[in-house]
Amino acid sequence: MAVSKLTCIYSALIPHNDDVTVTEDKINALIKGAGVNVEPFWPVLFAMALSNVNIASLICNAGVGGPAPAGGAAPASTAAPAEEKKRKQIKEESESEESNDDMGFGLFD
Repeated sequence: MAVSKLTCIYSALIPHNDDVTVTEDKINALIKGAGVNVEPFWPVLFAMALSNVNIASLICNAGVGGPAPAGGAAPASTAAPAEEKKRKQIKEESESEESNDDMGFGLFD
């Protein structure tokens, strides 16, 4: 199954690289030319999945954070401050625990 998927992926990237619309026929022609046996439903699925997708955007954003959440990704400007706030909160919590230890009170005193 992995060979079939990879074959279809590469067969879809070749026409995209030449600024040609990716279709089932073009994927099948490339697979046949490569001499690879692929289940007949894979080219259909890939052609349908890529028909309304900006392939260049998929390539540029591959591996960046995984799939987007259902509501869309948060803007970068709000993500960084929220993360910084979380770090500060964790730091404050660890400092407060350390300050309790310094007062001479302990669990086994």
